[in-house]
Amino acid sequence: MKYLPSLTVAFLLLDMAHADYASDAESAIKLLQDKWYNIETGLWDDMWWQSGNIVETIAKFGKQDEDFKQAAIDIVSNTYEKSPNQKGYSNWKNDFYDDEGWWAMGWIASYDLTGDQRYLNTAKDLFEDMTTGWTTPCKGGLWWNKPKESIAAISNELFLAVGASLANRVPASEKSDYQNWAQMEWDWFWESGVINGDGLVNDGIDNKTCRNDGKTTFTYNQGVVLAGLSELARAKSDGDLIRHANELASASMSRLSDNGILTEPVKHPLDQTAAMFKGAYVRGLSALNENEGQQAYTDFLKRNADSALANARDGEGVFGDRWQGGDGSSAASHAAVIDVLVAAAQAST
Repeated sequence: MKYLPSLTVAFLLLDMAHADYASDAESAIKLLQDKWYNIETGLWDDMWWQSGNIVETIAKFGKQDEDFKQAAIDIVSNTYEKSPNQKGYSNWKNDFYDDEGWWAMGWIASYDLTGDQRYLNTAKDLFEDMTTGWTTPCKGGLWWNKPKESIAAISNELFLAVGASLANRVPASEKSDYQNWAQMEWDWFWESGVINGDGLVNDGIDNKTCRNDGKTTFTYNQGVVLAGLSELARAKSDGDLIRHANELASASMSRLSDNGILTEPVKHPLDQTAAMFKGAYVRGLSALNENEGQQAYTDFLKRNADSALANARDGEGVFGDRWQGGDGSSAASHAAVIDVLVAAAQAST
């Protein structure tokens, strides 16, 4: 048994679960814990940044579903205690600013779940380390990694999301610093050209030309910015930021969907990296929908959850990486479907 013993009480409720998104999410989390969670390392299937994503999802679900709250607290607490220095890293810090951002978002969600200041302090510490990457030759922006090899959209989107999220949670005396960083990031991102003419975010900025690199429009690059803009709009009470987010959401829902089902624009099956991306997308869309709900977002989230439930499960109950059905499943693809189930549950309240 790889999940925490205290989780069993919460999961006994599954025997009587009715057909709703919350029950389906609990069932999928139980399988995730049984099959892939390592109590000794606090990681899922030895994945690093993906485990930060999973922490965020479990914490968010625990906050919205009272029946799952204690189970979520137990999981994130164990991961916090066991994971900080895995893989030779130091307190969730390594050479990749996006990895640090994923973990920071996970600990912010854990703070929201528990009110425990240690989680928020950890996110603040990670954000402080991320600020050291603001040294690109492109008049701002964050490097992807500390060796300064490239300028990725995702590291900048996470910098926006973490900074804006902290601005909404720290004491008033600290708010302006985080808010200013987040606004500076968004101003740079908007002017950088990384958003193409179709309203989609490409993979990054060429650090030699400081122009859009024209690379793949992965789904996670369309989603994390929605969470960042939603948090910054809340921090500033700025509806114009929501307008930007709505425009980006509309573009990605229409252009990265196959008959209304979110689809990664690359060849399938996906590896453990790409299989996590759609989960990050729906978390961002869900954050936007919570801030300023739109029926189109609710319908999209429910449609994708319904498709995954109907078409993407194998005989063991593991969800695959194509929510309309197809080959390819892993811990990451299963976790990404948990994201859409949690988002659909939130949209149903």
